[in-house]
Amino acid sequence: MTKLATPTAAGRQRLGADFSKLWSAAAVSAIGDGVTIAAGPLLAAQLTDDPRLIGGVSVAFTAPFVLFGIPAGLLVDRVDLRKALVRVDLARAVLLVVLTAGIIGGWGGLPLLYVCMFLLGVGEVFCRNAAQVLVPFVAPESGLSTANARIMAAQEAGTGFVGPLFGALLFGVAVALPFGVDAATFLCSALLLARMRRTRPPAERRDTTGVLAQMLAGAKWLWRHHLLRNLALLSCTINLAGSAMLAVLVVHSSQVLELSPFGYGVMLSCQAVGAVLASRIAPLLTNRLGREGALVATATLIASSEAVLALVPSPYAAGIALALFACGTVTWNVVVVVLRQTLVPRHLLGRANSVYRLIAWGGLPVGAAAGGIVAAEAGTPAVFGAGAIVMTVIAVILIRGARRRWITTVVEAQQDDGPAHATDDRTPAGPDTTDTGPNARTMPER
Repeated sequence: MTKLATPTAAGRQRLGADFSKLWSAAAVSAIGDGVTIAAGPLLAAQLTDDPRLIGGVSVAFTAPFVLFGIPAGLLVDRVDLRKALVRVDLARAVLLVVLTAGIIGGWGGLPLLYVCMFLLGVGEVFCRNAAQVLVPFVAPESGLSTANARIMAAQEAGTGFVGPLFGALLFGVAVALPFGVDAATFLCSALLLARMRRTRPPAERRDTTGVLAQMLAGAKWLWRHHLLRNLALLSCTINLAGSAMLAVLVVHSSQVLELSPFGYGVMLSCQAVGAVLASRIAPLLTNRLGREGALVATATLIASSEAVLALVPSPYAAGIALALFACGTVTWNVVVVVLRQTLVPRHLLGRANSVYRLIAWGGLPVGAAAGGIVAAEAGTPAVFGAGAIVMTVIAVILIRGARRRWITTVVEAQQDDGPAHATDDRTPAGPDTTDTGPNARTMPER
């Protein structure tokens, strides 16, 4: 019988030295990510004032999530995760050194920025999947909610607070400096990961079937599991709306809020407040409201954040909105990531994760491109207003599902039957996603 972790038990448990190293590596690299998240759009805005070209930075970074999601999942199920993560971090460090040199040498224009962001996205696709698959092997099962919440809090604090502030400051000192610092953080992350002792047992990585059959196995399993399939569809739509918002935020900051680059970094850093709050309350919220209630709360928070950005042209209001947005996305991630880690058979976890991400993150490049187009034609408030409408629809869908206990019913049935029976046709269909088409989810679990 597979038991889902209980938040109350997880909160009292030590998670081990290897988890601490994994957490530290995630925290260090997240700070570097935050530096680039702030500096990348600022560099693009310095090179052009076209919102579509600025949004192209987000498109370049998120396109690999669609193009390489399934192959990355297959690799995750076949390789030594610790060693692979170290090598990818080293490769990303080299890539950022090239970008830094290009900016210093005067040949680092938009094309180089796009290429580097694309390749960084390729690395991110693999690392995000690999790190989530590795967590159950380095942390006790009863501590999964706490372990995931801590990693997500570290990532959001780094990408949403420390990194953006640091990146905006460094960008003001020298345009190339933020990217060099990000390269250094990847080197530190690689060193921490190299010191880990535990990884996935080799026996679980062996599979004698063909490559295509292995890739399709994860897709077939996930698609037959109605609960996780519908969560992936919901995630795609939420990602579309969130990606559109973030892609034009730098334009909104300068043209509507009239903030300096440093002010933009401060505004982004407000996300950390919501992320840290969510890391503390997400397990408790899930325990109090149930998984269905927690997801309804997250959709409501994200809808509110988009509405505030659309209606209130104030830097202070924007900071509050970003805090709400981060709180909602981290809470969503804690719920759905733990569900995947505990419901998917471990030998399929990498491949099933990759298919889930392919669906969920498929909305990222589409949203980023759409955000740039809409902002160019109708202004940034129109982008946020559309996002608020989309998220309101998602909240209504989730409320309908919560009334039928669409998650709890599946979890209880699978705990009785075990993971091998998770594809049973008795699995409820979940909330009716046909009202909105193939839809959605939250911003990447950064």
